[in-house]
Amino acid sequence: MYRYDNYDQTLVNERVAQFRDQVNRRLAGELSDDEFKPLRLMNGLYLQLHAYMLRVAIPYGTLSSKQLRKLAHIGRRYDKGYGHFTTRQNIQYNWIKLEETADILAELAEVEMHAIQTSGNCIRNITADHFAGVAADEIEDPRIYSEIIRQWSTFHPEFSFLPRKFKVAVTGSPHDRAAVKVHDIGLRMIRNEAGEAGFEVLVGGGQGRTPVIAKSIRPFLPKRHLLSYLEAILRVYNQLGRRDNLYKARVKILVDAVGAAQFTQMVEEEWQHIRDGYLDLPAVEIERIRAYFAPPPYKRFDGAPAEYETQLRRDFLFARWVRTNVAAHKRPGYAIVTLSLKPTGGVPGDATDTQMDAVADLADRYSFGEIRVTHEQNLVLADVEQAVLFELWRKLEALNLAEPNVGLAGDIIACPGLDYCALANARSIPVAQQISKHFGDLTRLLDIGELKIKISGCINACGHHHVGHIGILGVDKHGQEFYQITLGGSADENASIGDIVGPAFGTEQVVGAVETIIDTYLNLRQGGERFLDAYRRVGLKPFKEKLYAAH
Repeated sequence: MYRYDNYDQTLVNERVAQFRDQVNRRLAGELSDDEFKPLRLMNGLYLQLHAYMLRVAIPYGTLSSKQLRKLAHIGRRYDKGYGHFTTRQNIQYNWIKLEETADILAELAEVEMHAIQTSGNCIRNITADHFAGVAADEIEDPRIYSEIIRQWSTFHPEFSFLPRKFKVAVTGSPHDRAAVKVHDIGLRMIRNEAGEAGFEVLVGGGQGRTPVIAKSIRPFLPKRHLLSYLEAILRVYNQLGRRDNLYKARVKILVDAVGAAQFTQMVEEEWQHIRDGYLDLPAVEIERIRAYFAPPPYKRFDGAPAEYETQLRRDFLFARWVRTNVAAHKRPGYAIVTLSLKPTGGVPGDATDTQMDAVADLADRYSFGEIRVTHEQNLVLADVEQAVLFELWRKLEALNLAEPNVGLAGDIIACPGLDYCALANARSIPVAQQISKHFGDLTRLLDIGELKIKISGCINACGHHHVGHIGILGVDKHGQEFYQITLGGSADENASIGDIVGPAFGTEQVVGAVETIIDTYLNLRQGGERFLDAYRRVGLKPFKEKLYAAH
């Protein structure tokens, strides 16, 4: 993984010192709350319902075991013994004291971490495929280019005060695990007819108040032009993006207003001025960054060991876990393991300090000391020998991290909602817990098959409900919490925005509504059809009829 150089460390240390002074001035009354607000947001510090919340950046979701132990320590020392992993591959602490924030940032700096650009109208944490570097279908490791973009965008003077926040995601595989089509800029690595690797560039995706699938504005961009083309896009947006209306400030609104063709033309014209200048990305620089992501010292295996195959046959529970939580690795004899942060009835994305410390130990023992954070709020050990999977599974079970539900109805995404967030209209966590408990039968989960349920407590869509196979949005109706349901959303390479079913359901009706939806699917599916396949075949009508007949 990438290691800080002297420039990185100096930059982060200086920011800590600056913020310490800003906090001291706020505590002394020398800065008003309004004056302090933009300063704290530049350092990832939000004022929530009950306390301050600190959001820590985890670039492209990659952590070392040392860094995870530091995150565990921060949860234990400065919070209430846990952290919340988010849909941007970051971690949040919900019970932070203002007077201790500079100390936390100083501790993070000791392990090459920070909270810079996790808030504000700037380029946010760059996200990537959580299977980067090990996916069997990968063209190239997207973390290489995510790191290049991170270095280019951090404290970029021209893009520090954009019209609105700006999110970039990169995938290196045909199967999109990074949700690039619902980002302001999505980069999808492809090969052209000559076999050269480059990027398809997508712009204007997003969720929130106006959910939109990104438009492809360049079918193939050579790698050397990556930064200059991104700069051209950001310049057009920075100049023309609306600053008079918070709800119409995102780049997706600009792309829609002028049309994708006109927006593309403006970007291309801007690009002509800079395409062969100082932003040209030489191959030697790509290789320099690639060296940080060199493969670990893998052992050579011809295939899966016989002992592993025997364990799969003998232990039904182990085989069930492998079926859902273990993915194919590009190296023979290795596997990718997803650690579920969604135990039945638990809070999606939460991990205790004890669990984080233990996962760091497991990463050192089984996965070359590296951990990934997924945008679906789980953790990944990316380089596990198949021969030790059974042993690892038993240890994960003891930590309550082996729920065999990845990709199933129990693997729910949820934002913190009204339990913590000052922007929320309704609670997300209790609804997620109720649904999780209702569908706690693992045999039934497997029968239902792949099903992505995503819950947001407000229209800002931090729970990605727009792209859930079943999306649930909390709304306020005259001071009461209701939940609007959408169906048919998806965040993969065939991305789609879910269709609103109809009037919202009360809190006590949500679980029953989800049950009705799933029962309807089970009754109409054909063969091994997944929920999303069935929905796209039959459409909204049969689900709507059953829902409102039942409720």
